[in-house]
Amino acid sequence: MEERKHFVLVHGSCLGAWCWYKVVTLLKLAGHHVSAIDLGASGVNSKRLDDEIASISDYLQPLMEFMACLPQEKKVILVGHSYSGLCISLAMENFHEKISVAVFISAYMPHYKSPPAALIQEYFNRTPVESLLDCQFTFNKGLENPPTSALFGPEYMKTVLCKRCQLEDLELTKMLVRPTGFFVEDLSKESLLTKEKFGSVDRVYVICKEDEVMKEDFQRAMIEDYHPKQVVSISAAGHMVMLSKPEELCQILLEDIAHK
Repeated sequence: MEERKHFVLVHGSCLGAWCWYKVVTLLKLAGHHVSAIDLGASGVNSKRLDDEIASISDYLQPLMEFMACLPQEKKVILVGHSYSGLCISLAMENFHEKISVAVFISAYMPHYKSPPAALIQEYFNRTPVESLLDCQFTFNKGLENPPTSALFGPEYMKTVLCKRCQLEDLELTKMLVRPTGFFVEDLSKESLLTKEKFGSVDRVYVICKEDEVMKEDFQRAMIEDYHPKQVVSISAAGHMVMLSKPEELCQILLEDIAHK
């Protein structure tokens, strides 16, 4: 009998565990164990960004507590989407011995040689302001610095974020999005990631080739700079690939990753 794997799924900015509902279903039907995490002030997590999430540690608390409670002898496949590439990287640093492989899906993939916040700065340097449409941003550190928080706007979700999703998934996303902080100051600290811990976990990068949020050229720039062990592409896939192409994504997770 095939070994039962444990997938831990971590959502990106403004989203929640709910965005994985199709992937969770398919992975469970295939006989595997799946945990989808709501980060702080996300999904059904009861905390509020404005007054209860003051740091990246507050935001990551649900993931870190979950990882701490895992049995020492079991390893998980840790999957991060978009902004949560930074989140799973910090989990890799703290719990490297509990992770068999880390999967970055159209996600920030930092390197231990530079602070994770460098990628946030690079993203906004590459992204024209007009392409962000009706997204709402706060700039508590000044307009010359990256935003401190964001909330996707309805037009942005329709024409960019969920462009390749079914209408019902677009409406679900519009109902459930919540503002997310970027925590650039916290992520600008040196030595957050180390070669000995973060660098000891195998990384797989999944490219979404038609992603209009995290453009393919940015994804490939991170791959070229930070050399994951494996790179897999999904054609005609937008940013919300877990909603628009869940079968293809699960096939990669189960056949290209879980079997290795």
